[in-house]
Amino acid sequence: MSPAAAEAATQRPGNPWWIPPILGRVPPEVDARQLSLIGAVALAIYFEGYDITMAAQAIKYIREDFGLPQSEIGRVSAWFRLGAIPAFFLIPFGDVFGRRRVFLLCIVGSSFATLATAFTQSIEQFILVQIFARTFLITGVAQAYVIVAEEVPAAHRGWSIGILGAFSALGVGLGALLFSMIEWLPYGWRSLYVVGVVPLALMPYFRARVRETARFTRERATGARAAFALGEWIGPIVALSTRHPVRTLCVIGIAAFSSAATGPVHALAADYVLTDHGWAPWEFSLMYLTGGVVGVIGNTLTGRLGDRFGRRIVGCAIFATMPLFGLAFYNGGSAWLLIVAWPLLAFTTTGGSMIVRALATELFPTSSRGTATGVLILVETLGSAAALWLITWFTPMGTSIAVAVRAVVFVSAAAAVLALCLPETARRDLEDISGGGGSG
Repeated sequence: MSPAAAEAATQRPGNPWWIPPILGRVPPEVDARQLSLIGAVALAIYFEGYDITMAAQAIKYIREDFGLPQSEIGRVSAWFRLGAIPAFFLIPFGDVFGRRRVFLLCIVGSSFATLATAFTQSIEQFILVQIFARTFLITGVAQAYVIVAEEVPAAHRGWSIGILGAFSALGVGLGALLFSMIEWLPYGWRSLYVVGVVPLALMPYFRARVRETARFTRERATGARAAFALGEWIGPIVALSTRHPVRTLCVIGIAAFSSAATGPVHALAADYVLTDHGWAPWEFSLMYLTGGVVGVIGNTLTGRLGDRFGRRIVGCAIFATMPLFGLAFYNGGSAWLLIVAWPLLAFTTTGGSMIVRALATELFPTSSRGTATGVLILVETLGSAAALWLITWFTPMGTSIAVAVRAVVFVSAAAAVLALCLPETARRDLEDISGGGGSG
């Protein structure tokens, strides 16, 4: 350990209060300034996790309020995810105007859109407002992962990205707690969306703690700033695709196949359990919270394992085993199988998401890292939406969605194979990875 790291470890003998012991100790190489930045970004991600999964948890009550059958929720959920398409056009602004500015703007935009969701009067209004909300949420999340990846030491990027994923899972847990009381809340599912406005009150904190990344500041100072033109936004991606076609196609394939498997599994879980198994909201919330705890651990554990053994091997293992747990959960069997399968499913889906996010931020240069993350999110959206549309297509009116979901989850195996085709990124400097080190 270097003298600076040893001094930092002495000054910070334990974890800060906001990092639970189950997430492990903070690496000594992560200094106080970096830890403060991670904390602020993680808090924003916490509310993102709450907001973006609320529709999935309350979908049964939402669709019944608007008079829709269960067979239609795949199509409705697919429309929700289209919020990532306009996000694709907003995310590159982080490469033009800075990660911090876009990140803070998205906190404001997502908070207002989430609040507006509570006042929608038709399914069309609900979908439209949710598209706006998810546009800001997804754009903000993309900037968050880029900010942390660019500021944390190379050896611990997996850990830091895992912390963000863990706090997203904690936000999902908050949603599960409130959802358990949905039948007693004064306005039902609409009350859940009022909570999403809380980040607005925390804006002074975010403004003070989130600073522009040093890498972006250096790029701007040297004149390497991305051009502000719609046609040139994807220029860096085209150039990278030409230079490293194998890794580019592999990342796109991993994003498409993994999201096609995991998107429906989570989006439809609440309706499946409440409708097919007849559970009460509090019973589903209890199961969901159990899985959430495992998911929190899964994010940081996957991050540490990826730092130690490599993203390729860990990612392959996760993508290959996830379909087995999805099959067990949606098999229509007894309640105990749901309870056993859900934590394992949560572990693999959240861990897989962490691997995809790490690869997207590590394989691309600073000047186009935000744009590359936008492409990844666009592909994930299209993969998830396509799978949800297929589930609706193959689910006859009045029947269960379970059969179609069981078939879709197995596309994750393709992501497992593609993960092995990428160059290893763990414990390597970002400039070395994007500058040509490694094949593909």
